Amino acid sequence: MDIITQYGHILLIIGCICAFFMAWGIGANDVANAMGTSVGSGALTIKQAIMIAIIFEFAGAYLAGGEVTSTIRKGILDPTLINDQPDLLVFGMIASLLAAGCWLLIASMRGWPVSTTHSIIGALVGFAAVGISVDAVNWSKVGTIVASWVVSPLLAGTMSFALVVSVKKLILDTPHPFQNAKRYVPVYMFLVGFMIAMVTILKGLKNTGLDFDFGFDSKFLNAMPLAFVIGLLVAVFGGLLLNRVTENVNSANRLASVEKVFAILMIFTAAAMAFAHGSNDVANAVGPLAAIASVVGSGGEIASKSLLPAWILILGGVGIVVGLATYGFKVMATIGKKITELTPSSGFAAELGAACTVVFASTWGLPISTTHTLVGAVLGVGLARGISALNLSVIGNIFMSWLVTLPAGAGFAIIFFYILKAIFS
Repeated sequence: MDIITQYGHILLIIGCICAFFMAWGIGANDVANAMGTSVGSGALTIKQAIMIAIIFEFAGAYLAGGEVTSTIRKGILDPTLINDQPDLLVFGMIASLLAAGCWLLIASMRGWPVSTTHSIIGALVGFAAVGISVDAVNWSKVGTIVASWVVSPLLAGTMSFALVVSVKKLILDTPHPFQNAKRYVPVYMFLVGFMIAMVTILKGLKNTGLDFDFGFDSKFLNAMPLAFVIGLLVAVFGGLLLNRVTENVNSANRLASVEKVFAILMIFTAAAMAFAHGSNDVANAVGPLAAIASVVGSGGEIASKSLLPAWILILGGVGIVVGLATYGFKVMATIGKKITELTPSSGFAAELGAACTVVFASTWGLPISTTHTLVGAVLGVGLARGISALNLSVIGNIFMSWLVTLPAGAGFAIIFFYILKAIFS
């Protein structure tokens, strides 16, 4: 308790710096995942992707990032075991933020798309197991995280594979692809509007207090009527835009006009996924900081829930945006160019497949990672053209980085925890 009284403000400042560093890592790595398909397919330039992400990631983080957050991310550890030692919780949260930030920096430098959620959870597990007690860790939760390494990419890959095959059969491989694009793309637009609305309602707006109640027992069913209406509006609006796209009959590539149609679609999916991502994953950076601010502000009292001041959300949102703008290009290149060659139509299938997976997983309570989901979706798109369309060495490196994420976060957190404990104790 004396440590919090004596060094509380210093520890809070250090926590803010580490939270910003962690948010920077989310922007450099995780946000780049969401934008990579749009950039790699040529639907957006890097500058355009960054501008869209700046607006929608920050809006998602600030407007829908949540007023109250659990001090312990995903219930991974039990803070009641250290009620009489709040300084250990503060050291652990700072160490976890710094550890996750360091691993995200390393992964981003190598161009590896890794899970920011798994990075911070690995760090929390390392700090809790060594700094508190092995019993303080909810090991069943850790088990579900390991299961997500298989569930996320498999589900997203299957959906994206099915989508890209349907696009080929209904549009691309037909005698009149442009006419068929005008016929079927509004249906895909409805699916985009519906699924992105579901993602936003189920995940992006879950912390705002907005409650859409149409009398159904489940959140999924309550979200469907509004999402259905949004899907119809998107289809109608998209149909009006399609009427302005004309076929270039003189083009050597007869599919160029069709791909232009899908490029328009991808701008919408990129913006909506950025909003949902910012609202959901900003908690990885600001959750631990909220715990630090709560303990310091109360003079050493540990609460199971912490109020999340607006300045903490702003700090997280700005950090995410700066990370993408300054270093997001490396992971963008991996997702968009190095796994498989993407076109606007296949990139669209990957993004929609990832969105569908997020919706279904949220409904069924399946443990997923947005990063693993998007990588799996891109793999599914590549497989639709055959195994030779995939860069297997790049895929091997990505899978290896996923395996290393939890232990890397844990190892860094243990080191930083003992350094902080030595300095302030």
